[in-house]
Amino acid sequence: MKVTIDRPTCQAYGNCADEAPGVFDLDDLGYVRLAGDEEVPTGLEQEARAAVLSCPARALGTVD
Repeated sequence: MKVTIDRPTCQAYGNCADEAPGVFDLDDLGYVRLAGDEEVPTGLEQEARAAVLSCPARALGTVD
């Protein structure tokens, strides 16, 4: 599974990093970035999906 980020849509809520810190990280201004690469580490798929759903700006997505 891969995750996608629409950076211009991100509003720096930080929900993604709270839900899936092994997948998402925040930059110095609080905007989302990947903690690793776009491939979700094995075992973190459920957290990644929860993070995508928790984004109020709908800046995140998944590709199976």
